[in-house]
Amino acid sequence: MRKERILITVKTYPTLSKKYGETVCTAGVREDGTWIRIYPVPFRRLEEKEQYSKFDWLECRLVRNASDPRPETFRPVDENELQPVGHIDTANNWRERRRILLQTARVYDRLDELIAGAKANQVSLAVFKPARISDFIWEEDTRDWDPEKLRQMREFHNQLELFADNSWRKTFQVIPKLPYSFSYRFEDAAGKSSEMQVLDWEAGALYWNCLRSADGDESQALAKVRQKYFDTFLKTDLHFFLGTTQQFHFVAPNPWVIIGVFQVPHERQLDLF
Repeated sequence: MRKERILITVKTYPTLSKKYGETVCTAGVREDGTWIRIYPVPFRRLEEKEQYSKFDWLECRLVRNASDPRPETFRPVDENELQPVGHIDTANNWRERRRILLQTARVYDRLDELIAGAKANQVSLAVFKPARISDFIWEEDTRDWDPEKLRQMREFHNQLELFADNSWRKTFQVIPKLPYSFSYRFEDAAGKSSEMQVLDWEAGALYWNCLRSADGDESQALAKVRQKYFDTFLKTDLHFFLGTTQQFHFVAPNPWVIIGVFQVPHERQLDLF
């Protein structure tokens, strides 16, 4: 089985799964611009040298994830292969990132096309360009993981990994649950208004970092998250990485969520005179 070469563009905030434990949805594009979702990935249980960042290249063997009907979903044959083998930096005004993600990969600008594609099970990952962003908001959410789900997850994995290497358990702690959900409000090229939740890991990490710097003041932390995701990012040529959730892929009126943001700088205008 040959290895796939994947440019990682998305890591979502970790979620809990009874079957897979604490998992991260990872997604990226091949060199030809086609999308792939790698799931499940126990990212925080990987050794530090094996952990990867956005815009790292991975080379790994992947097989279709039979438990997920979405067309782009694969699972790693060997989690030890999920190691970075290269990185695309921001040189030359993000030229290489721009080439792969905005020129080689398809960029959508109308949601109806994406919604229809999800219903037909033709697409579940995409680059999307909003025509206008009107707001970045948050809503209070539950502050702790469901204790019953947490108990079931731990019991399942205690049994499953009875004879496995469990050294990681000595220091591992489940990541704190985000007490807020973040969303963008925007319009597409056809004028269709939408509100989509942002599941990007970086938004969650930014909230916790801002909370620490604000000495626990949640209102200050939330204001700082908004300042970056709205005030700062709107000064760039902002694109969204969209994905559907497995639970709502076929049934929701709009199954898409924002699983990453691509705040690429505007192309510089050449002074021809």
